[in-house]
Amino acid sequence: MDPKPEVEWARRLLAGDESAFTPFVESFQQRIFQYTWLMCGQREDAEEVAQETLMKVFESFDQLQDPEKVRSWVFRIAKNFCLMKRRRSVFAPEREYSLDELLPGADDHSLARFQPADGGESPDARLLRAELGERLREALRELPEIYRSVVLLRDVEELSTSETAEILDVSEDTVKQRLHRGRLALRKSLSGYLTALPGGAQ
Repeated sequence: MDPKPEVEWARRLLAGDESAFTPFVESFQQRIFQYTWLMCGQREDAEEVAQETLMKVFESFDQLQDPEKVRSWVFRIAKNFCLMKRRRSVFAPEREYSLDELLPGADDHSLARFQPADGGESPDARLLRAELGERLREALRELPEIYRSVVLLRDVEELSTSETAEILDVSEDTVKQRLHRGRLALRKSLSGYLTALPGGAQ
């Protein structure tokens, strides 16, 4: 299997190939912004953190030991900047919601289940789906940070359990537990929108 493009670009950058700079940035720029926006909660903070992350990545690129782990290395840097920003941000929430306030008594479902197929949708259905997308972003931002970070890395960025554990400095079992609880919390938060969609979850 061919390596992921960012792995190859990381190898080329480490070898001194400057032509890999632009595709490397393009492969991560939007993903880092999406992650920092959902972690920080405000666009202003997210833009600053995403820029700081990319700057740090290139300042310390020679410290990347294994190009195969470039994704976890980049998101680990992004995570650390998000944590620092949230501690000092004027937009930081007054409190985090507790797990008991968010968890439903339901089975685990991945984020993919929140997005039914869109073939042949009516205008009303497309409007509902757009509203669901916005509600999903809001629900992610409302999750306690320890669950939000795992859901973003596993379900949005599609990193592996081992990569997520490495980024967050926790065990793989902890990642699995937090992912399960985070998904349940999201399902509870989105239940009204899911049932409103044609063919929505019951």
